[in-house]
This record gives sequence, C-alpha cells and structure tokens, in this order.
Amino acid sequence: MPKISILVVDDSVVVRRMVSDALSADPQLAVAGTAANGKIALAKIPQVKPDVIVLDVEMPELDGIGTLVEIHKSLPDLPVIMYSTLTERGAEATLDALSKGATDYVTKPSNVGSAAQGLDCIRTQLIPRVKAICSRRLGGASPAHSAAPAAPQPIPLRRKIPSREERIAIVAIGVSTGGPNALSNLIPSLPRDLPVPVVIVQHMPPVFTRLLAERLGAKSQIAVKEGQPGAELRPGCVWIAPGDYHMVVASESNHLVLRTHQGPPENSCRPAVDVLFRSVANTYGAHALAVVMTGMGQDGLRGCEHIRESGGQVLAQDQASSVVWGMPGFVANAGLADKVLPLDELGPEIVRRVRSRREHLHKYNSPLDTVGSSVLR
Repeated sequence: MPKISILVVDDSVVVRRMVSDALSADPQLAVAGTAANGKIALAKIPQVKPDVIVLDVEMPELDGIGTLVEIHKSLPDLPVIMYSTLTERGAEATLDALSKGATDYVTKPSNVGSAAQGLDCIRTQLIPRVKAICSRRLGGASPAHSAAPAAPQPIPLRRKIPSREERIAIVAIGVSTGGPNALSNLIPSLPRDLPVPVVIVQHMPPVFTRLLAERLGAKSQIAVKEGQPGAELRPGCVWIAPGDYHMVVASESNHLVLRTHQGPPENSCRPAVDVLFRSVANTYGAHALAVVMTGMGQDGLRGCEHIRESGGQVLAQDQASSVVWGMPGFVANAGLADKVLPLDELGPEIVRRVRSRREHLHKYNSPLDTVGSSVLR
C-alpha cells in the first residue's frame, strides 16, 4: 500500500519542522510539502496532491478556516485535520472549522516550544488520526482495525444477556472522531419533551466540551449542558462529560445524579465512554440504551458489554456514515449492537425505543419511579 501523503500547514517554522519530522519518521506516512500560510497551501495542493492536510487554525494572511473553505470548494472530500491551540479562542475556531467540514482536530501542547511534548502529541494524537481517516479513503483495511494500534486489542467477550426491551430510562452516548458534526445531526433531532435524560462522552479536552454543549444547545429543542457534579438527572436534558474528567451516573439519597472524577484514563481517554457506560449499567440495568457513534479506537466496547449483560439495549452507527468506524465497528463486530444504523436514523430510533414501552405503562411523577426500584440497587 502506498504511503499516505500529507501537506503540513502552519505559520511557525518550528512547528512545521517538528510535525514534518515526526510524520516522516513513520514508515506509512510521507510529508509531500509544507506551507507557512493558507495562500501558499492553496497553491501547493494541485502540485503535491496530498491525501490529507494538517492545517493550523490561526495563521496570517489566510487563516485555517478561510483555507478550509477554499479547499472544499474544489476538493470537498479531501480530509483536513485542524491543529489548534488549547485556548478558548482556539476551541471556538476549531469548532467553527468542524462545522465547515474539517474532518477532525488535534490540540497543540500548551508549550509548543517543548520538543518532547510536541512529539508526544504528534505520535499519540495526530498520527493515529491520519491513518484512521485515510484508511477508508485509500481503500485500506477497515478503520476499526487500522485504529487498533492506538487502543487495546480486543479480548474474548464475556457472555451477553439478550436485550429485554424494558422501558428505557436513560440514553448514554459515546463518540469521538467526527463526533461534533455527528452530534450536531443527532441532538437537534431529539424532541424537547424526551422523557429521559441523555448523557454523552465526546472525546474532547477542557473548554471544547463546554463550547460544544453551548453550540448544541443553541440549535436544539432539548437542553444541552456540560456535566456538573451533583447535577440531578432529569428528563429532557443532555449532559456532555467535561474535558479531562470521567463522568458517571449514581444514585444518592433517592436521586439520580452526575459525578465526575479524574481517575486514570481508560483506552487512553479521559473522559472515557467505558467509564460512563459501566456506571449506567450498574445504576439503570436493563433500562439503559447505549449508542456508540463515529470514533477511533474501541472505547465503549467493554461498556457496551456491561450494558448488554445488564439486559440493556445498544445501537451503533454504521460504517458508511462514520468518519472512522472504530468505536461503533468494534461494538458491531462483537455482536453487541441490537441495530447498526446510519447517522440520520439514530435519532428517530432512539425516540422510538424510548417511547415504545411508555404507551402501555401508566405515568409516574418521580423520575426514579420510571425505572422502578431496580435503579437504586
């Protein structure tokens, strides 16, 4: 298989050299060229014909967003990975870029002058994304397997208990690469009166998760918030795990609440989908619906096993609509998904499953009563 060809665009000569050297050291990658700003990049693209572009967000003359827009006018399918600073301004610009068609993003280390930090970021964050995103485009192996070096290898699954199709009392979503745009499709499709809470892990750093929640809330009927410790889980509200914190659900004093902590990363992630899903399985049992969407690696696989062992239900996004079919691919290939659906069908299916059993059951006044005493085990 030919090497993946990359164009590196950044106004810092130090960053360009560091990124180029690190990428070129990988035998599967080749840096076809570099550019100091967007105008130079646009002129070089027809010459070097890259398979993917690594694009700085903040640059003089023509910034990353402007460059992205121009690229997609003529090459709408060319993957672009934004390389942004971990600041509020950088986060805002990155989310803008994702909404305008950027494939994914990687945050620069806070001290870009540190060679060690920079190289670690490139090796652990940028290189796996380049390989996973380009695998499907170049006709390589399934992204679910091409992303495996960045995540633990699958191990034999424990026995699964068939989904019991009990009344759903919570929806738990796990998503990563391609997630902001996927959530921008899914969350606005949920009605304001959704009778259950929704909890989400989107792999993102601090600041990004708060801004993502604000943006999703602004375009959705349902309320969207960044998760806060002690927040009571109520119907009709979406909670997104805060960056750098695991988020879990718990029963305390006859209330169902959120908790956050900074335990060790799982699957190299914090927040991690597996952490959230385990707590959902322990607290809600068969009354949980888990949804695994586009993302690199296999975070969520073990959590879905716990959901199914508790009798809960699992949905997975299909390969065609996923930016990277890693997380949902592992779940689907393990036989854990009740259904594998395109992105556009996930919202209606969630609503259908949440409401299907309610038509035949009487109404309860307390959110705890909606799942009975089994929630407070």
